[in-house]
Amino acid sequence: MLDKTPRDLILWFFLILFLISLFLLGKLLWPFVSVLVMGAVVSGVFFPVYNLFKRRVPPRYASFFTCLLIFLVLFVPIVLFVGVLANEVHNFYVRAVSPEVVDAVKQFFVSRNILGRINSILANFDLSLTFDELIQPITDMGKSVGMTLLNQANAVASNLLKFVIHFFLMLIIIYYLLLDGQRLLQYIIDLSPLPDDQDAKLFTKFRDMAGAVLVVNGISGMIQGVAGGIVFAFLGFRSPVLWGVLMAFFAFLPIVGIGIIFLPVAVWLMVIGRMGAGIAVLVIYGVLSGGVEYLFKPAVVGKRIKMHTLLVFLGIIGGLQLFGILGIIYGPLVVTFFLTLSDIYNKSYKSLVEPDGRTRIHLDEVSEENLDE
Repeated sequence: MLDKTPRDLILWFFLILFLISLFLLGKLLWPFVSVLVMGAVVSGVFFPVYNLFKRRVPPRYASFFTCLLIFLVLFVPIVLFVGVLANEVHNFYVRAVSPEVVDAVKQFFVSRNILGRINSILANFDLSLTFDELIQPITDMGKSVGMTLLNQANAVASNLLKFVIHFFLMLIIIYYLLLDGQRLLQYIIDLSPLPDDQDAKLFTKFRDMAGAVLVVNGISGMIQGVAGGIVFAFLGFRSPVLWGVLMAFFAFLPIVGIGIIFLPVAVWLMVIGRMGAGIAVLVIYGVLSGGVEYLFKPAVVGKRIKMHTLLVFLGIIGGLQLFGILGIIYGPLVVTFFLTLSDIYNKSYKSLVEPDGRTRIHLDEVSEENLDE
């Protein structure tokens, strides 16, 4: 008993020191948490490329060439693209608030007697609608969308220097993670009190989900965005780059996807009399969405990612609300973390917390007679 107390004091003292140091380390690294997470995700995605380089050159050169490839693939297109996108967003906003747009919409409603048809229906309820009352919500929505896009574009432009600094900081992190990532991973596994196979399962699930979100969804979003932008340019829509970016963003969302843009556009084209163009947009939407969702993604991802579509959708939406644009990646990772821990609990720890002798029945076996008993 006399030997146990000092040992407990030493253990508690060490634990307090460890928690304090962990808290201070978290405060120290918190401003760069997004850069660290993205560096870990991108390094995991490009690790096979690093291994290919390492077969021909020493590890340090292989890591450098991999970072150079990441710079060419990600940084250069983004910087070149931001200028074009900002210009189109500005032009979209200028058109949205211009009187010419209101006159064009008014001409459209007058030429097709849409207001008269609406009032003929409202007359049954002793109601009527003027043109100003009809057009005001439409113009307000256009101005609101334009202002939102303009504010986002201005925010991107004003934070361009911050983005450049963070990107190069991420490249430095990736460089050392490619070199020493395996040793760091093994150190974390050795430090964790969980069994090694459970730690390995957590890291594997994270790697697979990060690869699926960043690579598979990124490539599929790029395919759909570029193809959609080309289609809109061919149909005569202004700001095709802006539309393409919006499609690439919405392509990350399962269930709705690029349909949130394609379907209203198809309906609009049919309403204004361009029936052939509207049908063509529907066909192209079906080919793009179906080809990516049912051919490209299953072929690339395979059976590594087993997550219900609704969970992916809610994870991305919730991630966007909680983390901003990076929530596209963080949201599914949080869901993956929970589901993996749930699976580990179900297989390894559930029997430890359940009372002895507990009997389980399947929901299909439950009937009203059993409940009454």
